[in-house]
Amino acid sequence: MEMEGVSNGGMLYHEVQEAELCAVHCVNTVLQGPFFSEFDLAALASDLDSKERQMMQEGNFITSSVGDYLSAESHNVSLGGDFSIQVLQKALEVWDLQVIAFDSPVAEHAQIDPDLGNAFICHLHDHWFCIRKVNGEWYNFDSLYAAPQHLSKFYLAACMDSLKDSGWSIFLVIGNFPKEFPIASSEAPNGYGQWLSPEDAEKITKSCNTTESPQTIDPTQRAYQETLLKKEDQNLKAASAASKMESSQNRA
Repeated sequence: MEMEGVSNGGMLYHEVQEAELCAVHCVNTVLQGPFFSEFDLAALASDLDSKERQMMQEGNFITSSVGDYLSAESHNVSLGGDFSIQVLQKALEVWDLQVIAFDSPVAEHAQIDPDLGNAFICHLHDHWFCIRKVNGEWYNFDSLYAAPQHLSKFYLAACMDSLKDSGWSIFLVIGNFPKEFPIASSEAPNGYGQWLSPEDAEKITKSCNTTESPQTIDPTQRAYQETLLKKEDQNLKAASAASKMESSQNRA
C-alpha cells in the first residue's frame, strides 16, 4: 500500500553523467523526474543571452568590454554544454521554485540546520549536482555516481561543511516541489535517467564501492570525498569527546 505523501511511489530518480550535461542532470534530480532536456536548457540559455544583449544595447554602453560581451556566442552555455546558474534558476522557476545562495539571509535556517532544507545545488569546476530530500530521506544525486547515495542527517551536515571548505558554491532550492512524474518504466525517456527504489540504490552503491578503483574517480570528487571523510572523522571524535566529558561530569 502506498504511503500518503510519498512522491513517485517511493522511487528515486537518478541520472548518470552523459557528456557534459551535469546541469541537466542536476535540474532533473532536483525535480525528481526527466522534466528537462539539454535542448530545453539551451533554449533558456539563448533567451537569457538575448535579453542580456538587449539590456546592454539599451543602456547605450560603449566600452570595449561590452563590445566583447555582445560579440560573444553565449554567457549562459559553453560550447561543451555546461550551463550557468541563471539557466538552472530559470528552469526551476518554471516549477515555481527559487534558487538562492546558501550564504543568503533567506537561507539562514538551512545554514543552521541543513535538514530544514529540501534541496541543495552544488557547483565547482563546471560540475553541478544536487543533494535532495526525498520522502523524508536525504540523497546525494551526483551524476558521477551510479546511484543516489543515502545521507544520514549527521552525514548531511558533515557533507555541507565539507563542500563549503572545498570551495563549492552552494544554493538552496525553496518552493513547492513536484510530487509526481508519470513513470512508464524504470528507464527515463532521455536515455540516461532511471527510477530506483531506495533498496536498489543502496545495492548499486555498495557494489560500486567494492569494485571501483581509485583511478576511475574524478579528481574533484576524490578531493571532495577525502575532505568529507576527514570532516566526518573530526565530528565523530568531537562527539565522542563531548560524550565522555558529559559522562565524567555525571559521575562527579
